[in-house]
Amino acid sequence: MVDWKDPLPVTRQCALLDLPRSTFYHVPKPVSDEELVLMKLIDRCHLDYPFLGSRRIRDWLEDEGHCVNRKKVQRLMRTMGLVASYPKRNLSLANHAHKVYPYLLKDLVIDRPNQAWATDITYIPMARGFVYLVAIMDWYSRRVLSWRVSNTLDASFCVDALEEAIERHGPPEIFNTDQGSQFTSDDFTDVLKQHGIRISMDGKGRWVDNVFVERLWRSVKYEEVYLKAYDCIGAARASLGRYFTYYNSKRRHQSLDRRTPDNVYYEDAARLAA
Repeated sequence: MVDWKDPLPVTRQCALLDLPRSTFYHVPKPVSDEELVLMKLIDRCHLDYPFLGSRRIRDWLEDEGHCVNRKKVQRLMRTMGLVASYPKRNLSLANHAHKVYPYLLKDLVIDRPNQAWATDITYIPMARGFVYLVAIMDWYSRRVLSWRVSNTLDASFCVDALEEAIERHGPPEIFNTDQGSQFTSDDFTDVLKQHGIRISMDGKGRWVDNVFVERLWRSVKYEEVYLKAYDCIGAARASLGRYFTYYNSKRRHQSLDRRTPDNVYYEDAARLAA
């Protein structure tokens, strides 16, 4: 973190952190009420039709009565961290300086808790503004092991969620993410390496590689977020906390033989340990 009070010049601090000075001095432009409405609509559209790119989302918005050019749609999608799920030519990494790891879950039988965890980030609209939500899920039980909200897309809130999950539940064998810069960063992957966790990453634009987290986002948004209008980040954090408690302990899943994630995670872990 750059510190104005440090005797080391800001230019040198930015260089040591590999942070462009323009990024440090940049003051974000407030998002207008009109754009907040568009972002909420884009979020719903992307959740229902993840294969739509900016051109088709622009057309969808027009059908909904909102005439907006494609460049604005592209800019808002970047702000929200949204990418269409279809494959593209000349795919570029989220950060060329970061290593990308192979996908390890293809055809792998997931038959026990803590065998594989997965994570992702999603956009959460509020009454005025928005935040980002990261969650870490156990693939076998669908249990949400930890989560965090943040008003920025830096890696720190993802690292905090990861460290909390490991501290509470011990390390998994495999950890799967997408290729977002938060998850390919050294700050994030170093934690995984320190605990001997094998790193797996989705193919670029391959949302199906992380399908259980994508299904979680659908549940979170239609059962919680879209029914609320959080007035601040504290309200969002408190309400999401209540929802995740319900999701883990009360919400039964057909795919889990109508058991809850808590039931599957703790009971099956105890059975295997016996």
